[in-house]
Parts: sequence; C-alpha cells; structure tokens
Amino acid sequence: MASTLSRQLVAVLACCCTLAGCATGSNPGDPYEGMNRKVYAFNEGVDKAVLKPVAKGYVAVVPAIARRGVTNFFNNLGMVVTTFNDALQLKGKKVPVDIMRFSSNVVFGLGGLIDVATELRIENRNEDFGQTLGYWGVGSGPYLVLPLLGPSSIRDGSGLAVDFLVSPFFYVNDGEGTVRWTLFALDVIDTRANLLQAESFLDTASIDRYAFLRDSYLQRRQYLVYDGNPPRASQEGGQKSLKELEEEDMREEDPVPLRAAPRMKR
Repeated sequence: MASTLSRQLVAVLACCCTLAGCATGSNPGDPYEGMNRKVYAFNEGVDKAVLKPVAKGYVAVVPAIARRGVTNFFNNLGMVVTTFNDALQLKGKKVPVDIMRFSSNVVFGLGGLIDVATELRIENRNEDFGQTLGYWGVGSGPYLVLPLLGPSSIRDGSGLAVDFLVSPFFYVNDGEGTVRWTLFALDVIDTRANLLQAESFLDTASIDRYAFLRDSYLQRRQYLVYDGNPPRASQEGGQKSLKELEEEDMREEDPVPLRAAPRMKR
C-alpha cells in the first residue's frame, strides 16, 4: 500500500509541476481542458475495462449487508483524516465529536463495520487537506483530472499528499504487503460499486459528461471548503477565507457596547 501511495503521489505532484507549460483552454476555471479531456478519456477507458465490471460483480456476489459493513469500515477510517484536518482548521468543537464518532464505531460497532455513531446521532463529517488549505485562504487553482484519481485541482491534488500520510492505510505494515493491497483494492471496488446507481443518470442524460462532472466537482468543493456558507467578496475583490468569515461573524455577534449619551451643557 505504501508503494502504491508513493507512486500516486509522484503522479499527482508531477501533474501539478508541469502545468505551467500547458496551453490554456476556453473555460476560465479549466484552462487545461485539452489535457484534462485526454486524461478523462483514459480514466473512462480503465473504468469501463476493469473497475466497472469488477464493481458489478462485487454487487452481484456480496450481500448488501456485507457491502454496507465494508463501506462503514472505510468511512470510519476516514475519520482519522477528518480529525486531523479539523485540528488544523482550529475547529476545537468538532475534534472531540470526530474522536467520539470514530471510537464509538470501533468499540461498539465491531471495529467500524456497524455505524453505531449515526444511530447515536453523532455528526458525520468529511474534511481533507484541500479543504484545510481553502479554509486558510488558498485558492483552488485550475481544475485538473488526475490519472486514475479523477477530478481535482492544483490545491486539492497537492493536498492528497498530506492525506495519504495521515491515513491509517499508510501505516499498515505486513511485510509482503498482502493486507495493504487487499484493503486498498477492496476500498476502490466498494467506492466504485457505490457509484453505480448514481452513474445511471449520466448514462441516460444527453449531456457532456466531462463538463457536468467538472462543474459538479468544483461546486461541491466550494460548498465543502466553506462548510455550506457561500463566500463573500472582500474589499479587494477576492474571496475571503473561511477563517476570515468566521472572525467577522464573531465580531458581529459581539457588538460594541453602547456608550452613554453626552450631557447637554446648560
């Protein structure tokens, strides 16, 4: 698993570093559209030839309750990354909730196979290092389609490096790597299987799939970075970071006390 993550990380960083020499496209948010469409076509080919058939077989063979358990297990592992990024974003009230959700699923949910935390109404959140960079005001940069990894951006693609290092997958050490490879493959297959039903919409709709996925991804990422609150323009004309918006909200909630009216001279 570690070697796989390293190769993926190299591919991501290589893509980011070589963009300066690429030609620009017609969409302002997607200046490398020509290159991105080629990578997208490659990813689609791999998906149709390998991932999608395997995912369909997985759904046909594995019972729904078992698939739900696999999804719960990997979602719970993702709370480690979420907790780390919540801490970097100084969300002190969220970190204990993240820890409580992870630990309750591990202890009472058979290692995370059962989502006990949701039944206990413990908030389920998702944070990554790309969102953390956005929280502190780093712009997303141009849209990117990464080989095998799919939709991303300069900021989010670079943030994958930190998330890989934080993820529990990175620290699985079983000698020959059998457990790592098995867990990684199962995670990929389960994720792809969960997308089969949603994908049917794209298959039936008469749309440009590339443009639709790009626009959906960018809007979704903006929503996540700002925790569902639309950004406001700053006086300089740019967008404020979520940290700046939170500080403004705190000032608005703590108004300056009214001063006593001056006495009139007699």
